[in-house]
Amino acid sequence: MASSAPPLKFPNSLFPSTKKRGELLDLPSITPVGKSWKPSTVVLAGINGHPQINGSGGLRVAFQGAPGAYSEFAAKTACPACTTIPCRAFADAIAAVERGRADRAILPVESTMEGTALRNYDLLLRHDLRIVQEINLFVHYCLLAMPGVRPGELRRVISHPMALAHCGRALSQLGLLREPVEDTAGAVEMLRSNHLLDTAAIASPRAAVLYGLDVLAHGLQDESWNVTRFLLLSKTATRPPQKPAGAGLKTSLVVAHRGGSMMVLLKVLSAFSKRNINLTKLEVINSSNEGEAPVMILDVRGKGSLRAFPHVLYVDFEGSTDESKVKEAIDEISSFSVFVRILGSYVADHNVYDLQ
Repeated sequence: MASSAPPLKFPNSLFPSTKKRGELLDLPSITPVGKSWKPSTVVLAGINGHPQINGSGGLRVAFQGAPGAYSEFAAKTACPACTTIPCRAFADAIAAVERGRADRAILPVESTMEGTALRNYDLLLRHDLRIVQEINLFVHYCLLAMPGVRPGELRRVISHPMALAHCGRALSQLGLLREPVEDTAGAVEMLRSNHLLDTAAIASPRAAVLYGLDVLAHGLQDESWNVTRFLLLSKTATRPPQKPAGAGLKTSLVVAHRGGSMMVLLKVLSAFSKRNINLTKLEVINSSNEGEAPVMILDVRGKGSLRAFPHVLYVDFEGSTDESKVKEAIDEISSFSVFVRILGSYVADHNVYDLQ
């Protein structure tokens, strides 16, 4: 859930004139009063230390964006020794796995500030890939500029449209012209390659290190608790992993039907409830209204064709498809639903990882 912290308070001059050329701006007012932007549940420096930028491991992970994108850092945190493959679009990352150029694709699927507006679940449903891992990344936005550029010389800021939206209050105070680009790392790459002295970019602190830029301000995001959930997808169908010590397993599935939306929802809830299976996510998509496109789902058990449905349920629950009670629940749901597809069973990672 989004943070309930009080509104951000900015100083009269967000960029004090006393700062010297190239000096990091100290903006304590970016942090909500009485509450740190870095929650105690954040795991620092990734799973196995700081994520590497250039991996040499055998696992290849495709991501959307340029080197230094948040998706790449999420991939490096989840698989520290992997080699990352930048792709122009999310669909290209999925295609890289389907064509054997990558072993995994990583997609952001929801965030505390946008919910599931990322809509990459739709891409997942259209392709025959399995969820094999999840990771939650704390998204910390910084204002980056070319080395030596003074804040007063800035005229515009570039970044991904979502990043610009997430930093709306700070950018309004700055009075910079906002220009959207394809991704945060792409904005940094554009800034550096074109030597733009009147332009800032919003990206991660790691991107600043990677591209040799100055960080003028930290914590531009409107909400202090800004977390994005990523899923790693694989073409290979594997058995559910063994339950690690102190961890649980999670399964994701989609239930599609054509009518009686509320009745189907109640039946799905009943199938899980009477077997004491805990749901961790439930999203209802109704696209039966005029002008709304239906949800397209690849029928992996049929002829591999796309099927259109007006009503879809996305469900995440605790447990794996190897458990008898889970099998019973899925069988019951399949008896009254038009279509049920398992998206994957994987380790439930409740940690939140930070780039700092």
